Amino acid sequence: MDWDTKIFYAVNGWARQSESLDWFMLECSNSGNFVFLALAYLAYQTWGNWKQGLLAAAGLGAAIGMSDFIGMQLKLFFARPRPCQVFLNMHELVGCGGSFSMPSNHAFNSATAASFLWVVFPSTRWVVGVMMILVGISRVYLGAHYPTDVLAGWGLGVMLGMALGYFVIRLKCFRQEAFLGSQ
Repeated sequence: MDWDTKIFYAVNGWARQSESLDWFMLECSNSGNFVFLALAYLAYQTWGNWKQGLLAAAGLGAAIGMSDFIGMQLKLFFARPRPCQVFLNMHELVGCGGSFSMPSNHAFNSATAASFLWVVFPSTRWVVGVMMILVGISRVYLGAHYPTDVLAGWGLGVMLGMALGYFVIRLKCFRQEAFLGSQ
């Protein structure tokens, strides 16, 4: 058994052991929760500086749209079956899904959003970083992805989100002193 499968079974083995942990992991994997928190924060930023908030919101939307599209294309390219299609003795809490496994789009999208936000608004680093990690772990816990699917999603998402975040903060209409002063 390879290390990817061993880690998958170790993390997924916790599933169905605690109703509270199952609920928590399902909530971590619910992309609507991450989107709600990101939108709430962007609304707060828009209240303080509407140009900066709207630019950040548009950039974040574009970043997530790009990551979702790229992730789906990569799934078709790699065509890796999901764990639920390969293993019989696993805990499946969310259904098997209709697409391939590599990369995890939940991990890709959350890492893109998190890294974009932590570049544009550095004060969010710890919160969005923890959320990104919880989203990725939840995908393995729930039986939807292998750990390498999550690692690939995180890596791609961090690169895309940081690149687009640095692009946004370099625009003339973005208040760069807020970025530089909070580091």
